[in-house]
Amino acid sequence: MERLQKIIAQSGYCSRRKAEELISSGQVVVNGEVITEMGYKANYDDIITINGELVIANREYVYLLMNKPRSVITSTSDEKGRKTVISLLPERYKRYRIFPVGRLDYDTKGVLLLTNDGSFMNFLVGPQSDLEKEYLVRVQGIISKKELKVLEKGIRIGDRVIIQRAGDVI
Repeated sequence: MERLQKIIAQSGYCSRRKAEELISSGQVVVNGEVITEMGYKANYDDIITINGELVIANREYVYLLMNKPRSVITSTSDEKGRKTVISLLPERYKRYRIFPVGRLDYDTKGVLLLTNDGSFMNFLVGPQSDLEKEYLVRVQGIISKKELKVLEKGIRIGDRVIIQRAGDVI
C-alpha cells in the first residue's frame, strides 16, 4: 500500500503536488470510488483513473549516471527555457519521473546521478546523510603561498568552518 498521490506521481502523469490537487478536487477515482481524502492508501494493481484516463503506476526504480555538460541546468524544468539534465535524456526515460541527485552549477560539468528513487536520493544527499563528499576544483592562475595559508585555516560555509587536512573535514 502506498499513498495515492505518490502512485500517481510515479506513473508520470503529474507531480505529487499536482496529484494532491487532483485528489482534493475529486478528479481521481480508485476502483470505481471517487477519492478526495489526502493520505488515501492504494495498491499498484488498483484501477486508478484521472478524469476518466487510466493511470499506469510504475514501481520500477531507475538509476542513471550522466556526464553533465556545461550550460545545462541541474533541474527537472526551467522557467527560462534553458536545457535541463532531464531534457538531455532519451525519450524512453521520460515516463519514470527521474530527478537529479544533488546539484552541479550551470557552468559546471561533471558526473551527476539521476533517479526516481527518493529514498536513495535522501540517503545520499538528504539532511540526515552523513556521507562525505569530495570535490575537485580548478582555479584560474597559480595560488600563492600566502593565499594557500589562508585556505589552510579553513573556509567558512554558513556557520561551519571546513578544514581539509590529509582527508579530514573538521
